[in-house]
Amino acid sequence: MRIISSAVPRWLGVLGVCALLVGVSWSADDKQESDISKRIGASAKVLDEIMAVPDKAIPDKVMKDAKCIVVIPSMVKIAVGFGGNHGKGVATCRTEHGWSAPAPVTITGGSWGLQLGGQAVDLVMVVMNQSGMDHLLSSKFKLGAEASAAAGPVGRDAGADTDIKMRAEVLTYSRARGLFAGVDLSGAALTQDKDETHLLYGKFVPFGDILSGKVEPTASSEPFLAAVKKYSAQSHESSQNENRITTSERAAK
Repeated sequence: MRIISSAVPRWLGVLGVCALLVGVSWSADDKQESDISKRIGASAKVLDEIMAVPDKAIPDKVMKDAKCIVVIPSMVKIAVGFGGNHGKGVATCRTEHGWSAPAPVTITGGSWGLQLGGQAVDLVMVVMNQSGMDHLLSSKFKLGAEASAAAGPVGRDAGADTDIKMRAEVLTYSRARGLFAGVDLSGAALTQDKDETHLLYGKFVPFGDILSGKVEPTASSEPFLAAVKKYSAQSHESSQNENRITTSERAAK
C-alpha cells in the first residue's frame, strides 16, 4: 500500500505537467492563428486607407488590370546588421470565379529599407500580367531578377509614366508615416509562408492551389477579399464610364 500511495503523487505530478504543456501548446496555436487573422484584417485596412484618397491612391487603370495583389501590413522590421528587411502578408489572384483565397507570404532582402528610413511600413505589390502571375505562383521569386518590377504610379488618374510602368510585371508601393508612393523593391524575395499557410488552412496547401482558386477562403479572409473586390470592381466601373464618355464625345463630333 505504501508503494502504491507513494507512486500516486508522482503520477499526478506527471499528468499535471503534461496538461500544462498541452495547454501552453494550444495557447500558442491560438495566438498564432489570431496573429494571422489580424494580419489579414490589417491588409484590408491598408487597401481601404490607401484607396480612400483618390489623388494619392493606386490608379484605377492599375487596379483594373491587376492579376494579383500582395499586401504586407505594417510588419516590416529593419534589423541593421542582420540582413535586415523582413515582412509578412497575404496575396490573392484573379480566377475564373473571382479573387482567390489569400495565401500567406513573406518578403525578405533588398535595399528598400534604406529608401524608407528604416521604419515599419506597409507594402503593396500589384502583379500586372500573366508572366508576373506565373512567377508568383511558383511560390518563390526575386523582384527585379525573375520578375521585372517598377515603382508604381500614384493617383487615380495618373497618366504620364503610367503606360511605361504598366509594362513591368510587378508594380510596387509603400506607405510610411501616412505618405504613399511607389518604391523600388528590386532584390527583395517573395516566398510562400508555409508555417502560416498550415495554421490558416489546418494543413499545408501549395501556393499555386490557393492562388488558382482551388481552396475555399476562411471566414477571417472576408474583409481582405471584400476590399480587393471593391477596388478592382470600382476601377472597372470607372473605366467603363470613361469609355462611354469617349464614345459619346466621338458621336457628337
